[in-house]
Amino acid sequence: MHKEFLTPQFLRFLVSGGIAAAANFGSRMVYEYWFGLSYSSAIIFAYFTGMVVAFTLFKTQVFEPSQHSNKREAIHFCIINGLAVMQTWCISILLAEYLLPVLSIGIFRKEIAHAIGIGIPVFTSFLGHKYFTFKKHQPKIHDNA
Repeated sequence: MHKEFLTPQFLRFLVSGGIAAAANFGSRMVYEYWFGLSYSSAIIFAYFTGMVVAFTLFKTQVFEPSQHSNKREAIHFCIINGLAVMQTWCISILLAEYLLPVLSIGIFRKEIAHAIGIGIPVFTSFLGHKYFTFKKHQPKIHDNA
C-alpha cells in the first residue's frame, strides 16, 4: 500500500470525504424524488453538492494552507473533481442499469450503484488534491556559490 494512504492526513481526508459523500448521496435522493430529476441528472447535481461540502472541509480540516488564491484552489478542485464525477457517473450508471439487473439485484439498486460510484475516486482524488489543488508552495533554494 502506498505510504500516502497510511497517514493522519489521509484519515482526515476519509472522514471529511465521508461527510461530503453523505451530502452527495442524500442530496441525490432529494434531487431525484423531491425535485423530479432523472437518476442520471440527480447524480450530477448531487456530486456538485458534495463538492461544495468537500472543498470546505478539505481546505479547513485536511490540507495546510497552500499559499495559492482561493480562486486557483477552486479551479484545481473542480478539475480533479471533474475527473472524479466522470468516474462516479460511469460506475453508477453501469452498475444500476446493467450489472446489478443481470445479478438480479432490484431492491436499492440505484442506491447500491451510487454508493459504489462515490467510493471509486477516493484514492486518486486524495493524491490529486494533495499534489495539485492544495499543493504547498515550495520556495526555490538559490545557490549563493
